Amino acid sequence: MLWPPISWERDEMNTISNSIEVRHEQGFDLYALGNQEVEVVIVPELGAKIISLKNLRTGREWMWHPPGGLKLFRNRPGDDFADSPLVGMDECFPTIAPCVWQGRQLPDHGEVWSIPWQVDDAAKEHGILKTFAVLKTSPFALERTIELREHEIHLGYRLRNHGSSNEHFLWAMHPLLRLHPGDQLELPPSTRSLLNGDTWVDDLAAATPEGDCAKIFATPVTEGCATLRNVNTGERLDFEWTPAENNTLGVWLTRGGWHGHEHFALEPTNSAADTLTLAAARQCCGTVAALDSVTWQICLRVGA
Repeated sequence: MLWPPISWERDEMNTISNSIEVRHEQGFDLYALGNQEVEVVIVPELGAKIISLKNLRTGREWMWHPPGGLKLFRNRPGDDFADSPLVGMDECFPTIAPCVWQGRQLPDHGEVWSIPWQVDDAAKEHGILKTFAVLKTSPFALERTIELREHEIHLGYRLRNHGSSNEHFLWAMHPLLRLHPGDQLELPPSTRSLLNGDTWVDDLAAATPEGDCAKIFATPVTEGCATLRNVNTGERLDFEWTPAENNTLGVWLTRGGWHGHEHFALEPTNSAADTLTLAAARQCCGTVAALDSVTWQICLRVGA
């Protein structure tokens, strides 16, 4: 599939040099985009998942890995997401929970996490990680670019509908984050008021009992921001996005309640429903016209 040409312009405000290194681990190519501040590592063949997001100033790894070390392996379309490597951040699209939509059997956590993505070598030469995937079941192609601007990670998305009809879709960023003692969730008051008094978001480690898990949505958000901050070290991971593009924030925490795992996720998304069938019925999901495209952006910022 051909993508339109991109005009690569150097950001004069960005004085930190970015580089891309290709590494090899467990039979896979790993693409590491980094500078003096931060490093992001993706595996294009495994759904372009982000397996590492590291603050190089402090050494903190923000992405969660299951106990026992990093294990990378392929999945087949239709596999249960719980049987995936469960490493770091995946893209959930065009559904989160499995469902049948317009005769299509859409799998758990969507179609794109279990298929290989292609790398744009031209973008790579300019220090930008651009990957794209053409879906097997739904008439979509999804493209993602990752660009570093000092301690900020800018993710840009372009979704193309190559079908002859308008199409609905769900998208959710799905980063599994590693919690440390002292981590707290900071939300704008306008967002917190949408959580209906759920107190576990105030103290992530204590308010949700061991052996339990919970997921809640804040919607519609008017401020696209959320922060995971450690009160002991000052380390933080900020999420920023445009509410007009994604008007919902999903918050997920498991303390052993989901397959025995313990991790946390902040999930900017375009719907408070997990299945495309329900979201379309409620008219609370994205729409892209036939033979057209839509875009959205997310910014992550690491700091201390």
